Amino acid sequence: MRPVRLFAFLLGPLLVYGSQTPLNAYSTTLVDLLSADADYTQLLRLLQRTRLIPTLNKLNGSTLFAPTNDAVRRFSPWNEYLSLSDDALTDNINEQVRQTLLYHLLNYTLPSFPPKSDVETYRTLHFPRVKLEPPSKDPPPAPPWIPLPGGSLNNESQRLRAASRDGHAYVGVDAYGQSGISTAKDPVNGTNCMLIGIKDVIETPSSLAAIIRDTPSLSYLSKILPESQMDDLEKQPGLTVFLPEDDGWDELHPIIRLYLESPFAHADLKWILGMHMADGKLGYSTRFGDSTKLRTIEGNKLRINVTSDSILVSGAEVRQKDIYASNGVLHTVSNLLLPSGSLQLNAEKYLLALNCSTFVGLLRSVNLTSLVTDINAEYTILAPRDDVLEIAGGGNFPDEGTDELKRSLRYHFIPGKWRTDRLKDGALLETELIEVGLGGARQVLDVGLSSKLAMKSGGKGKKEIYFGGAGVIGEPIEIENTLIYLVSRPLTPPSDVLTTALPSLDLSTYLAAVFSTSLAETVKNLPKTTFLIPTNKAWERLGLVTSYLLMPTSKKDLESVVLHHTLDSVEYFSDLRNGTDRSFRTFEGTDVSVTRPSDDQGDIEVVFSGSGGWDGLQAKLDMRNRINTLTETGVLHQIDTLMIPRSVQVTLGKLVRAAGGGTMASLVTRAGFDWVLNGTAPPEDSEYAKYGQGVGWTLLVPRDEAWRDVNLTKLWDDADAVRNLVTQHLIPTFPPAKDDDKHHGGKKPRDNLNALVAADENAMPLNMYGQTHVTARSSFSSYGQISFMDKGDHFVVGITGARGTRGDEDWAKVMTWGRSTTSTGTHGQYSTKGGVIKIDRVLQPYTPRWWVRFGPPIAATLAVLFVILALGFTARWLYKRKESEPTYEPVGRDEEEDG
Repeated sequence: MRPVRLFAFLLGPLLVYGSQTPLNAYSTTLVDLLSADADYTQLLRLLQRTRLIPTLNKLNGSTLFAPTNDAVRRFSPWNEYLSLSDDALTDNINEQVRQTLLYHLLNYTLPSFPPKSDVETYRTLHFPRVKLEPPSKDPPPAPPWIPLPGGSLNNESQRLRAASRDGHAYVGVDAYGQSGISTAKDPVNGTNCMLIGIKDVIETPSSLAAIIRDTPSLSYLSKILPESQMDDLEKQPGLTVFLPEDDGWDELHPIIRLYLESPFAHADLKWILGMHMADGKLGYSTRFGDSTKLRTIEGNKLRINVTSDSILVSGAEVRQKDIYASNGVLHTVSNLLLPSGSLQLNAEKYLLALNCSTFVGLLRSVNLTSLVTDINAEYTILAPRDDVLEIAGGGNFPDEGTDELKRSLRYHFIPGKWRTDRLKDGALLETELIEVGLGGARQVLDVGLSSKLAMKSGGKGKKEIYFGGAGVIGEPIEIENTLIYLVSRPLTPPSDVLTTALPSLDLSTYLAAVFSTSLAETVKNLPKTTFLIPTNKAWERLGLVTSYLLMPTSKKDLESVVLHHTLDSVEYFSDLRNGTDRSFRTFEGTDVSVTRPSDDQGDIEVVFSGSGGWDGLQAKLDMRNRINTLTETGVLHQIDTLMIPRSVQVTLGKLVRAAGGGTMASLVTRAGFDWVLNGTAPPEDSEYAKYGQGVGWTLLVPRDEAWRDVNLTKLWDDADAVRNLVTQHLIPTFPPAKDDDKHHGGKKPRDNLNALVAADENAMPLNMYGQTHVTARSSFSSYGQISFMDKGDHFVVGITGARGTRGDEDWAKVMTWGRSTTSTGTHGQYSTKGGVIKIDRVLQPYTPRWWVRFGPPIAATLAVLFVILALGFTARWLYKRKESEPTYEPVGRDEEEDG
């Protein structure tokens, strides 16, 4: 003890702190008291190592709550610190150990101990401060280390409470005298000092953030506060905080609580916390008086009323007071200290509470939060929940922050409040998505309603609601001006027409047609369009016409056909079905007319007619497929027939090429019938000109493989044979009589009506349902007519009256056909077009053998002669028989004669 006392004696005159006088060299200091008791050797080592011996000796009046050796050993930070060598120390200042020791030290001597009142509060020499630098091995600034005012308690030192209960004294108790550390020894007095032994180390108060985490009644606040705000509560100095306990949050609407628990409530939580915090002079309860007011960080005032048994803060009861923290003081209260209605709930908070945080986060990434935060805006929101997006593997949303995402999200907002009673099946609702491809108009979203089979109470079925094909989950949620539907998947805005049509296998021919031309980019970017897309069957129905259009040499005509199916306006199904008959301009340049006839059941149909083609070529809106298939630039409808514009002239010559009938085309030209292929009228001096105007021509074209059995060289040199063969395959199509055409205002006999209707629907050049037709050869041959037979799945054609020997092989099978769009003339308002019928064999002109030609008349003549001879011989025999019979004269005849 002597060296230490000598060191203190020599330095004593140099140490001056405030108004204190130098230590008396013969006084009994705290160091003397500690050295005199073997139970404080560990504590004395700590004071020496942290260089606090000079501080203790300097103080002229002090009280030390001294942990015993057992207490030091049980306190692991100190025990570990003492086990390190001087060289192993990384902190020459020993900040943490030193501050904890100073928390056990008062710079004044207590007049008595244990406390006489229930709870006494002392000011220690611990001035907590936020650590700004890491530990250092550099020497301290200047000895001795006297704690200087400042730190994180606004120049105040940390407080320590003591209390007596059940006959024992405790230090480090709470504001109500509970908990704390019991004394281990009776107080020992020295010269103007007191030493009090205690059983454990008094730990310095933690930060406000740590206290919130460790306080069970503040578990909800600890759960919802983000780390950034916890960091503020860790470092921000000099705070007086009134925090609501867990049951105080129950006054909030459950949706608001769910919102606060989301990761997007940081701003609101910061505001809420700021409404419960004051800075400046620390607000210990001992400083409260009746009607005390504290201004919070957010600017509002907290009114404090103190009664004999309670403290009220803006009407909320203080439940736990004066919880000391390293950077302030904490009081817990029974309720939130918020003005009524201040925590306003908007659509964003509802969405977050409904587990749509990903949806909200995406809105924030593209600066669309105004759609959900503007309380005056009226929207119907279609929102997918987080679990829906997770099941979908992240959903169908584009990447965050992209223009594609912004476009997709806008498609989930419908202006106005569309309650379930306002929704109708097939309705189109305008969305918040403004489309450049629609000329700045809003993109629409289709609504679907279906009745659920399961019946609810009352016998009424529940309607299932769909938006853009996405089902609605649960009931809609209404809040102020907003209505929220939770949907089963994200909604995808319409794409360009080609991308939209691509998944449909029934539109593959149309897509192939577009991509085979140079129209792909044009079609995708045409603004404000309605696409009337023919199905694959629609293309098949025109047979050789389609084959011609898809030929590499027909691209110009194909482009005209494609553009003829593209209307220069957006016409949804309701516009077509409910509007009057009218015409629409196409991007091809001509019009498409729309009519609304009724079918046999009285249902209204939508029928389109192109500007060209032939009479009766009409397309119906295909109701079996989805109507109003939306696109980025308008809408797509499927039709059942291909329409031909008048700018496309499909001649027989083009159809012959499409049928692969090059040989037949050469023979037609060789025979002088090239006008048939060109679609012009026959020469005026031709015998076929006498047929008159309005006559069309249908050509039977054998496929090129069918000519293998024909000696073409011999045939080519025989002009008459070529003419006979061509005319055998050339059929004039006469215009119908005025009262003989059902499709043009007249009536057709019922036995032939179905065949005519079927022929028109299948784009046949002529009726092949069991019909017989004259040919160009009929005028000079008895065997010029041809007959068709319906075999169910195909047709066959043969020469009428021809006597064959090979059964079915004497007939040619019809492979396909096509109608031309050109005519040699008109008959009234009706023009006959004709066309091409492709067959699998050549119809050789029939000339019967001589016995076939002359046998029947010779036989008939011989039969007549035989009959005449037979009659003559019979008459002569009868006559001779009569002459040979005997003759008897009557008695008395002679006498009579004589008389």
